[in-house]
Amino acid sequence: MTEIFTDTGSRQLTQMFLAIIFFHTSEYILARAIHGPSRVTLSSLLITKHYAFAMLVSILEYLTEITLFPSLKQHWWISNFGLVMILLGEVLRKTAIITAGRSFTPLIKIRHEEHHRLVTRGVYRIVRHPSYSGFLVWSVGTQVMLCNPVSAVAFAVVVWKFFADRIPYEEHYLKQFFGREYVEYAQRVHSGVPFVN
Repeated sequence: MTEIFTDTGSRQLTQMFLAIIFFHTSEYILARAIHGPSRVTLSSLLITKHYAFAMLVSILEYLTEITLFPSLKQHWWISNFGLVMILLGEVLRKTAIITAGRSFTPLIKIRHEEHHRLVTRGVYRIVRHPSYSGFLVWSVGTQVMLCNPVSAVAFAVVVWKFFADRIPYEEHYLKQFFGREYVEYAQRVHSGVPFVN
């Protein structure tokens, strides 16, 4: 159990908690800045029961592995690569949110609002769903940074599946809102989630 309090355990767990705190706090602050305080609730932090459970399981994996197999957590090139993934995912997602402005919401819009515009500039020129790409990279990066092999694969599969189901649903409404303009955009630009067109 003392392995948890070594430099390795302290560094990796601290980085994990800081990544989570920064991700959700910045999401909340951006939502308030873009949509106004009256339209933002604590649900804007995007913390669900499933998400909290996944993070808890990943921490339990970490604690189990660092206790039983401490050398597994000593692969610094893997851990540092995960940290780079966290930073890249964070930058990609926040850039997407800022670029989309009021057109970005964490919930899928099923009714077209007057301020809702099709955003195709900036990072949206490269991928249609950069906030999803960013979250996928960020979430898997948290587990790579912890050198959690089981959770890294599980996060990749679960988050990918979530977005693979969500993207067609969301794009159904985007096609209704923006018609041919969105269809042509979707033909030119990849979704940003592997194997999801």
